[in-house]
Amino acid sequence: MLDADFFRRWMAATAASVDREAERLTALDSAIGDADHGSNLQRGFTAVAAGLEKEAPNTPGAVLTLAGRHLISTVGGASGPLYGTLLRRAGKALGDAAEVDVEQLAQALRAGMDGVMALGGAAPGDKTMIDALAPAVDALTDGFAAARAAAEEGAEATTPLQARKGRASYLGERSIGHQDPGATSSALLIAALAETAEAGGE
Repeated sequence: MLDADFFRRWMAATAASVDREAERLTALDSAIGDADHGSNLQRGFTAVAAGLEKEAPNTPGAVLTLAGRHLISTVGGASGPLYGTLLRRAGKALGDAAEVDVEQLAQALRAGMDGVMALGGAAPGDKTMIDALAPAVDALTDGFAAARAAAEEGAEATTPLQARKGRASYLGERSIGHQDPGATSSALLIAALAETAEAGGE
């Protein structure tokens, strides 16, 4: 079972990963976006980590809800509202339970992903963060490692796609040949989840 401490460690691991990978995310975004994805997420998850240290929510749902709120309030562009919606919806779906299992987490992330798709109008294959999240959520019930592998494969599979949503869609065929930064950062989120599980022996 996964408790609030697990979720706090997951968000801290995500913040550390985004910090390490910020330059790569921005480089990917400079090819097909506004060249600010890495710096925006870095600022957002730094705020998330600081907020969780200060407030220390005591349920998994409250951890994700707080994280989502910080992302929406500190991140500019599209990524703040999208990631904020993902985590807030997932947190709301988990409710007030003190502990959740992997199946409940998968259902909550699916609810969050549905919120992202409604907000951004994206579907799998549109070259967005959904291309990493959808296969990861599907694979999560097979284990954290399976979810991480599915997210990474999903992110890499955006390279040959033409973007149909977001800033990259303005480029048309010129978006082909570049890995999507949003899918890449989503894969980092799922990889941090797997790392947290491995570190805790889940």
